[in-house]
Formats: sequence, structure tokens, C-alpha cells
Amino acid sequence: MGKRLLLHLSLILLVALSIGCNKRPSDEQIQQDIQTKAAADPEMKDSAVNVAAKDGKVTLTGSVRNESAAKEIKKIAKEEPGVTGVDDLTSIEPAPMAASEPEPRVVQAAAPPKPEPPPPPPPPPVVPAGTVLTVQLTQGLSSKTSQAGQTFMATLAQPISVNGRAALPTGSTASGTVVAAKAKGKIKGEAQLDLRLTSLSVNGHTYQIETNVLSSTEKGKGKRTAATTGGGAAGGALIGGIAGGGKGAAIGAAVGAGAGLVGGAMTGNKQIEYPAEAALAFTLTQPITLIGKSE
Repeated sequence: MGKRLLLHLSLILLVALSIGCNKRPSDEQIQQDIQTKAAADPEMKDSAVNVAAKDGKVTLTGSVRNESAAKEIKKIAKEEPGVTGVDDLTSIEPAPMAASEPEPRVVQAAAPPKPEPPPPPPPPPVVPAGTVLTVQLTQGLSSKTSQAGQTFMATLAQPISVNGRAALPTGSTASGTVVAAKAKGKIKGEAQLDLRLTSLSVNGHTYQIETNVLSSTEKGKGKRTAATTGGGAAGGALIGGIAGGGKGAAIGAAVGAGAGLVGGAMTGNKQIEYPAEAALAFTLTQPITLIGKSE
């Protein structure tokens, strides 16, 4: 009786052990469950863990991104049914940062060479002092009818060049002033007519100029002089306008060294008269700086 009871108990124990062994998951099931749970856990993102199971013992290898992920995978493995132990061989390796795309290289075009600066403009032409201006009157002047302070007009009769280029063209308008005018009396006294140029208009510009005074006197008995003041023998001189010769009378005197006195113009009553178109010469006492280029 006792032996039979012992046999029954042995059989019951074997059946129980057999049932318990059959309920333990297989290694493959353990491995798969751990990997599935790890993949679904947000903490395990960017971690690469390998799971191996043998006889219920789990071995973890690979890398995790941080310490928190390492704890999480070890916890998942320990809590898995059927696991008898966990060997954690993982290493902590932060996930590499995504490589940023290189910025496009901007190739700057070479700057064009700077153009050469234009050459400086030539200096303005200057008509020097001592230049003789020959003008032709556009109106008649007389010691009898002209008055001191009166303005007279003329045009340039001969062009003036500077450095081989025309600076004052023929026909440029000139104006002057009667400095003194005195009519000769019938019995005594002398006639006097003094002139000076004051301005010259060239290419739309009017220049104030300074010249010598062309002084002409008429004394008794036909003595006539045409002298200059402030200019010496080579100064301005009467070179045309012989009375009675009509308009455009020929130039009647030369201007040069020693030509301080030249023939004057006289009428029958011994007055000094310069008809229209008479040619007179004046000498610049100050230079003229012109605007613009000479031609």
C-alpha cells in the first residue's frame, strides 16, 4: 500500500514538471519578443541592439544612444517571461548627426578692370599781355562829336592765335570807351581823342580786358600825332581810317619798335575823326584767360 502511494506521487510530480517545462517560452520566442518591444519603445529610437537567447539567458549587444536607452533595453529583457538572466554587452554611442548639406559655393565674377581715368583737360588758352588787337570800328568817332565816357563798338580785324591754335577769331565783337574827347577851337587850342578797349566777346563769352590808351591830338598848322600812353613805342597805334579816304581805308602806318608816333586823321577844320571801318590797334596790358578750348 505504501509503495503504491509513493508511485502515484512520483507520477504526479513528473506530470507537473512536464507541464511547467512546456509553459516556458522558447529562446526564439524570447528573442523575438524583446526585439519587438524594443522597436516599439520611443526610448530606444536610434539604438541598434542585437538580442540573443540560449536556455532562457539573454545576451544584449550593439549600441544605444544614451544611458536611459541602455537601462530601458535591459529592463525589457529582464521582464520578458522565460528569461533566466540578462548579459548586457551594449555600448553607449550617440546617434551621429545628420550631415548638413554643404552650402552652395558662390563664385563671384571677377570685377571688371577699372577704366583708365580720362586725361586731364588742357589748361585754358591765355592771350598774353603785349598782344596787339587790331579792330575795325563799326561807327565813326570824332573829337568834335564824341564825349568822354562814351562807348564805341568794333570787331576784331585780325585773328589771334595761342600756341599755334586760333584763340580770338576774326569778327569777335569788341567794345571800348572814349577816355577823352576835345574839339579844336577856330583860333587856338588842340583837338584830342583818346580811346581804350574794355571788353571782347568770343564764342558767347564776354571778357573784360585792359589795353593801353590810344591818344591822338591835332595841334595848330596841321601838326598831327597819334601816340600811346601806358604802352611805350610798341603800344596801340592808329593804323587806318585816314579822313576823307572813305570806309575801309587802307592801313596807313606800321606798328613796331620806334613807332611811337604815327600819322593821325584830320579833317579840313582840323578835328580828329575815325570813320566807320577804320582800323585801330590796341595792346593788351593784362592777359586774357579764355574759357574752353582754343581751336
